[in-house]
Amino acid sequence: MSLDVRERLGDELIAALRQEVTTLHLTEAMKAAGIGRGADHMRDRSVRRDRIAWLQGLTVPQATLFDFLEDIRNGLNARLFLGLRRFEAHYATYEPGDFYRKHIDSFAGRASRVVSLVLYLNEDWAAEDGGMLQVFNRDNHDEIVGRVLPEAGRMALFMSEETPHEVMIAQRTRYSLACWFRQDEVPIPL
Repeated sequence: MSLDVRERLGDELIAALRQEVTTLHLTEAMKAAGIGRGADHMRDRSVRRDRIAWLQGLTVPQATLFDFLEDIRNGLNARLFLGLRRFEAHYATYEPGDFYRKHIDSFAGRASRVVSLVLYLNEDWAAEDGGMLQVFNRDNHDEIVGRVLPEAGRMALFMSEETPHEVMIAQRTRYSLACWFRQDEVPIPL
């Protein structure tokens, strides 16, 4: 599903989040994103070229956003009985020429990432700016079932294990926030 949440979040919060990710991007505080987990984690620029910074909820804009995400988590549990226990989120920056090839956000049967959310932070975005989220049919991975323009205040939600999707090539710098609602517990530090 794709929703306009600008009214719910407010222009001020969206602008504050955009300012945070812009500052992180311009100060080179964001790290090249990878694919896979644990020992299988690697960077492959033929698959993914974005840069990310994980959110901790420590700034005022992030804390406000986390309250919103917690409301979504509780709503998903109340309406869909998903047993979501927590969420994780990061900022993402796609520079011109960057993309993320077709993928799913969780390995089937892992019950870790269950619902994916993407919130866009880009003002005055047009189709020719690229960077669109393209969503595929879960039963036919070649059939496009939706496209989401990454304009400020637009949010996309989909099932992490079931929904193939990709980020098309950006033609200008594109900012977003990705979040995953999870069923697993918070990992215990070793």
